[in-house]
Amino acid sequence: MTQDDDGGLDDLVRRRIRALRVAQGWSLAELAGRAHLSQSTLSRIENGQRRLALDQLVTLARALDTSLDQLVETAADDVVIQPVIDAAHGLMRWPMKAEPGMSVVRRRMTDPPPDSPARMRAHQGREWLVVLSGTAGLLLGNRRIRVETHQAVEFPTMLPHAIGAEGGPCEILGIFDRDARRGHKGADDV
Repeated sequence: MTQDDDGGLDDLVRRRIRALRVAQGWSLAELAGRAHLSQSTLSRIENGQRRLALDQLVTLARALDTSLDQLVETAADDVVIQPVIDAAHGLMRWPMKAEPGMSVVRRRMTDPPPDSPARMRAHQGREWLVVLSGTAGLLLGNRRIRVETHQAVEFPTMLPHAIGAEGGPCEILGIFDRDARRGHKGADDV
């Protein structure tokens, strides 16, 4: 990468490195040690006094627990994501651009969790969901878990599971990785 006088991509990457370092609560010395750079080299990279080198960016991305792509990506003009509405299943879904294959799903539920273990699903992946309103009942393996408004659950989907409303309607917001989303494709339960 070359040093830009107009504050282009180089400036964005430098600000991103500093912001990620500060967000971790790390000093220059801490990040420099993790990235196997000298503190003065890191300081010059952050303040624009040193040219950005690809090998250093790879090392810094790894030390900051991010990818090189995320470190150097330019800001997208379309930051607002429009939902995809599945009226047949009562779902509103937002695909996640940063993590292809992941999606966020909002669903209003009125039926209780199934009584029959035969209606529980198991598949690859992980799910995370938060109850926006009401109370949800999560059947997870042989456990029955009440999830109240503003509580969240995260679980591996290889455990047989099902979710429904308890004591009245509830609304949930779920995040599904690619495998979990594929496991629920066309299913009535989230």
